[in-house]
Amino acid sequence: MSILAWTYIMVFLTFSLYLSIAWIARVKTTKGFYVAGGGVSPLANGMATAADWMSAASFISMAGMISFMGYGGSIYLLGWTGGYVLLALFLAPYLRKFGKFTVPDFVGDRYYSDTARLVALICAIFVSLTYVAGQMRGVGIVFSRFLEVDVNTGVMIGMAIVFFYAALGGMKGITYTQVAQYVVLIFAYVITGVAISVMITGHFIPQIGFGSVITSGPDTGRYLLETIDALHRDLGFAEYTQAFGPGSKGMLDVFCITLALMVGTAGLPHVIIRFYTVPSVRGARISAGYALLFIAILYTTAPAVASFARYNMINTLHETPYSEAPSWVRNWEQTGLIAWVDKTGDGIMHYAPGDAFQGRPSFTGETGEFGQRLVSNPVTDNANEIFIDRDIMVLANPEIANLPAWIIALVAAGGLAAALSTASGLLIVVSSSISHDLYYRMINRQATEAQRLLVGRVMIGVAVLIAGYFGINPPGFVAQVVAFAFGLAASSFFPIIVLGIFDKRTNREGCITGMILGMGFTFLYIIHVNFMGADPWFMGISAEGIGAVGMLINFIAAIVVSRLTPPPPQEVQEMVDNIRYPRGASSAYEDH
Repeated sequence: MSILAWTYIMVFLTFSLYLSIAWIARVKTTKGFYVAGGGVSPLANGMATAADWMSAASFISMAGMISFMGYGGSIYLLGWTGGYVLLALFLAPYLRKFGKFTVPDFVGDRYYSDTARLVALICAIFVSLTYVAGQMRGVGIVFSRFLEVDVNTGVMIGMAIVFFYAALGGMKGITYTQVAQYVVLIFAYVITGVAISVMITGHFIPQIGFGSVITSGPDTGRYLLETIDALHRDLGFAEYTQAFGPGSKGMLDVFCITLALMVGTAGLPHVIIRFYTVPSVRGARISAGYALLFIAILYTTAPAVASFARYNMINTLHETPYSEAPSWVRNWEQTGLIAWVDKTGDGIMHYAPGDAFQGRPSFTGETGEFGQRLVSNPVTDNANEIFIDRDIMVLANPEIANLPAWIIALVAAGGLAAALSTASGLLIVVSSSISHDLYYRMINRQATEAQRLLVGRVMIGVAVLIAGYFGINPPGFVAQVVAFAFGLAASSFFPIIVLGIFDKRTNREGCITGMILGMGFTFLYIIHVNFMGADPWFMGISAEGIGAVGMLINFIAAIVVSRLTPPPPQEVQEMVDNIRYPRGASSAYEDH
């Protein structure tokens, strides 16, 4: 059976499962729509949290970044994992104790200010829409390759699916759908790693395999990582396992990116609200532990998958005549995510550092003498002739390794599950922020349940349309787009949440000032560097890492302004003292 046929079967079965769950779990109350009724078991919430958190960036793009950047790509793995530990251990139980529907709800009540609530609402919407755009792009890439439609059509199919089950079931439907999506994505990811590990090293456990010797082919008997290092040296790249140095990111930039990803994770609103869906503070702690276990399965496999992909890609691509190119090259070339320009005129593909041409491929619609799709981009003067979109590495990995068609199709279903699970979580953040924090808490306190649900569902539709637009017109690689969202979350929410829990002297004036300055600086820096072409002018820190600086600005501004203005009311200070005692509050949503 062909890859296409297997893919249709896998996608049909998994989508039918998701839609069935959404229909069964459809809700008619705001309590079910916002926090799944607050009765989700810790085990189910742990799986849903893992799926919510492991986005298209984790499934599709993270291994691709590690594969191309080597050691430097591990900043994504370290930052996201560290951030989850930070959130689970130091913030989640207290936020659950406070017990609100949304992060802006926490900010508005803790800082006794609708202005603070509005600023937090804007931050939540901005962060969520930035993040969800990356998910939509991931959905489009999967559809374009495996269902043979273009990326834009794939994005629109994803928009329709995620709108249906997010609008119908709200948080309740999303939660149980994410449980199913976690099972699909983790099975797809691990089975690929196991199969390729056995082929290259003979080990069933990928985490052991990528530190072992190669058991077949011309590199038999050599350690895999040493072999990749040697390939990199021969081609002119920095060594794959090199931490810092020429061709790699600087130490300060690596530190800032990792920190921004870490505190950004701890401030992501779609992850935080998952801890409101369990019945108690104890349930929040247990579900955090489950989620960490489920996340670790994928995150410890990713470096191995990245290394296998890098080794196989270079061996099957470099110095290979295009006429003899493996089928995966031509398959992905049709999606526009691989392109080849024959600079030397010898019909052989040469892989080297640097861009093969300026920008992303712009195909002319014509083919060259070897059958390759011609591009109109200005060609660069380096030796590299090949453009490869980093986002395809995990999806193309089974094809590169010549695995069976059903595994290739399963990986496609896993990629869709990862993207859709996170997208749905983000959409509920946007929806609940507007329908609850803006419409109900600030505009119409007399709104009925039906009116609030209607506003929530309409807002999901609006958010899907915006996310779809940016999915079709992405400002960068999936992982980079998501990294921006993390930077913005780091500079806006994290300081305010930490100070809100651990510093009762922080007041509304400090909160508002900190969020505006922190996120404003981060946003302008990213726009200046990434979209206006400026060099990283602040200590050489890249746009991906500037959120760490924004976070510090937020902390400093919030603390200084709070000390220069009147303290919070006494009842607010007593409430902050009460938050830090985990026992006692188990029914947060009844407060609303």
